[in-house]
Amino acid sequence: MTGETKRNWKPATALVHGGTTRSEFGETSEALFLTQGFVYDSAEAAEARFKGEEPGFIYSRYANPTVDMFERRMCELEGAEDARATASGMAAVSAALLCSVRAGDHVVAARALFGSCRWVIEVLMPKYGIETTLVDGTNMDEWQQAIRPNTRLFFLESPTNPTLEVVDIAAVAKLANGISARVVVDNVFATPLQQKPLELGAHVVVYSATKHIDGQGRCLGGVILSDKKWIDDNLHDYFRHTGPSLSPFNAWTLLKGLETLPLRVRQQTESAGQIADHLAQHKAIERVIYPGRKDHPQADLIARQMKGGSTLVCFDVKGGKAGAFAFLNELGIIRISNNLGDAKSLITHPGTTTHKNLSEDARVSIGILGGTVRLSVGLEDVEDLIQDIDRALGKAS
Repeated sequence: MTGETKRNWKPATALVHGGTTRSEFGETSEALFLTQGFVYDSAEAAEARFKGEEPGFIYSRYANPTVDMFERRMCELEGAEDARATASGMAAVSAALLCSVRAGDHVVAARALFGSCRWVIEVLMPKYGIETTLVDGTNMDEWQQAIRPNTRLFFLESPTNPTLEVVDIAAVAKLANGISARVVVDNVFATPLQQKPLELGAHVVVYSATKHIDGQGRCLGGVILSDKKWIDDNLHDYFRHTGPSLSPFNAWTLLKGLETLPLRVRQQTESAGQIADHLAQHKAIERVIYPGRKDHPQADLIARQMKGGSTLVCFDVKGGKAGAFAFLNELGIIRISNNLGDAKSLITHPGTTTHKNLSEDARVSIGILGGTVRLSVGLEDVEDLIQDIDRALGKAS
């Protein structure tokens, strides 16, 4: 097999051709290698491969040709030296965090996190003797004040789930570098097209590939990207022995999703911006948060840090939880679902779904109120979506 050599490609080209490996048959589409293991020409060849003296695949839990293509294509898009693909976004988050610390270490995390990420920080890590502190991610003084002599890792989402706060990644990375700590950034909401955490100083980037990268509701997946030394020294053995690997079929599906990622994200972002502007003028809406609007609390930072807005809009429906539920139940095109980044527009009530396990005080502290909803804008005609929203708000009110 021969691998394609990366040229000075723009993202759209790299997402179609990057990392491609062709078999002797010269297939056009990436080949799908549905195999658990691989055979060797001799016992000596098997020994050499296990020793790392001879290149090649050993077992699909470790690496697989189709998964390898997905990892290399993501590296080209992200500007990373190496990557490991995982079975889900949470597998990527958990592996990236847990392989970086040990009992007695201290982790500082922004408090505005997806519910399962908060669980890893607040429940799982302390069970194994890892100290953790949650801070307001938008307040650099809190990051600074949380540092202890044993602080080894910073973790954040930006924009955050679901209230779309934006954290100054470069400033957090500067603090981390000052104490020889690492910064892990969950970049799902921005996508690698709208924000490049590694360029801003982050050390590790994670994605739920289930979201925009697949983008069509077909499969689960995740990926961790960093420099080769960090992956070799920290992630390699953890990944090899704990087995959070991505299936080859899902990797192939994600490769197909990457081919259309720029087209989908561009259209979804444009539509989300129009919907956010429309909602901001609607009498039934109390608050709209969208990274592409000038009234976003971190608008100046967004202009420096991001290349575009978002495919998501967060807003508060008047009437609290009852008002939000009435609105959601009247929608026709937009469907109720906790997923995001899909070709179909999806909406959820975070307080009773993705963040339901947080206390009310914890939800309020990150801006999740009774009427808060999170809209993931799809590829439908934006005028149809606005009409659907207006009709539902009218009936609900």
